[in-house]
Amino acid sequence: MALLAGMAVLAALLARCGGPDGQGADHKHPARPGAVRPVVGWGFTHTQFSADQGADSATERAARMLSEVPMPQNQHTMGWGADNPEPSPGRYDFADLDRRVALIRATGGTPVLTLCCAPDWMKGGAAGHTDWGKLEKAPAPSHYADFAALAGKIARRYPDIRHFIVWNEFKGFFDDAKGRWNYEGYTRLYNLVHRELKKADQDNQVGGPYLVMDSYVPGDTTYASALKGPWGSVDQRTLDALAYWNRHKSGADFLVVDGSSYSKDDHYAPDPFAATRKFADVGRWVRKETGLPLWWAEWYVEVADESDDRDGWSERKRTAAQAAALIEMVRGGASGGLYWNPQNEGADCPGCLWRSTELSDGGSKLPMMDLLSRFSRGFPPGVRLQDIGVEVAGGDLTKVRVLADARTALVVNTTGRRVEATVGKEDVTLAGYEVRWLTR
Repeated sequence: MALLAGMAVLAALLARCGGPDGQGADHKHPARPGAVRPVVGWGFTHTQFSADQGADSATERAARMLSEVPMPQNQHTMGWGADNPEPSPGRYDFADLDRRVALIRATGGTPVLTLCCAPDWMKGGAAGHTDWGKLEKAPAPSHYADFAALAGKIARRYPDIRHFIVWNEFKGFFDDAKGRWNYEGYTRLYNLVHRELKKADQDNQVGGPYLVMDSYVPGDTTYASALKGPWGSVDQRTLDALAYWNRHKSGADFLVVDGSSYSKDDHYAPDPFAATRKFADVGRWVRKETGLPLWWAEWYVEVADESDDRDGWSERKRTAAQAAALIEMVRGGASGGLYWNPQNEGADCPGCLWRSTELSDGGSKLPMMDLLSRFSRGFPPGVRLQDIGVEVAGGDLTKVRVLADARTALVVNTTGRRVEATVGKEDVTLAGYEVRWLTR
């Protein structure tokens, strides 16, 4: 496929998608033929700053990079780079969303839309006004149907998009009076949206509930549950919400959760790399409980500071911990995940996939993009894993994490020191926190 990159190309694609009046040219993008799979593999979520804007040379560079290994790309319908899609009832503004969808199409990505968040008039605010400080407020129950109608409108505008996630992290759905999640309200909203999306096209793939699998360290009995391991136990209130949604949902094509390897009080048990086994334990449990294909909508391995930044580790350690997390998610039965790309406008961007396109020399691949793109290609949905022998000098097998299939092995040194190991039949010497790919 010829490379489509640069702002001029994106502008042309935007014109073909339809303008901000809401009248998208549906016939330009017919639905993909054949059965639609509920799993899309490993990709990422666009956040406030992404590759659709910036210096022309940088956006072209980023588009070229994204086109090299097309991956799933997720975009929220309001917030995180997209303006209010329906600022007043019946008045639509899809300009930002059109631009992001154009970028995904241009770079060959599989588009995913997260249907969040709600216009102000659906949650008690004034029509025609957007208070971004209230972005995470849930729509009022009297407007659930209006939000579902907006979801249907969006699905019809982009008929080539087949994968939709309903809402984000139960935002605005915590019931303070009851001290638990308002899972009844979310499930009602989910069911209305599910119906509208299936009405728009029966092949649309719909998933939820996008719950955060918060956990407490071992020994902390606060809301303790039976879903536990050396890393701690998942909050029982989260499992209650998941169980209610699973029993009362009108249907689902896949299950979405997110979470971190560390606990709610920002501790790792017993250490940052061992704690990533939480992703495998949670994955096995929710797959058994629901029987649905599992996506990780977000995952985190490094505690954020008071500004929600994660820059306390070296990029080498951060990438190694992310590789360990990806390994554990696959071992837990996940068929895909969407890395939350922490893109910003500056030159220093810990954990980002590419350098900011606001910089003239931006748009180039960073270590996390190399890991994610190679993982996406090496371990797609349905991959048949193989258990290959691993020996570590000194006998401590926890120093090395390995994931392998018939062609590829991903090897991770979980320590900051050099490690000598034998992986399969190959002797390797790994530098501290090295991530190594082996061809079998």
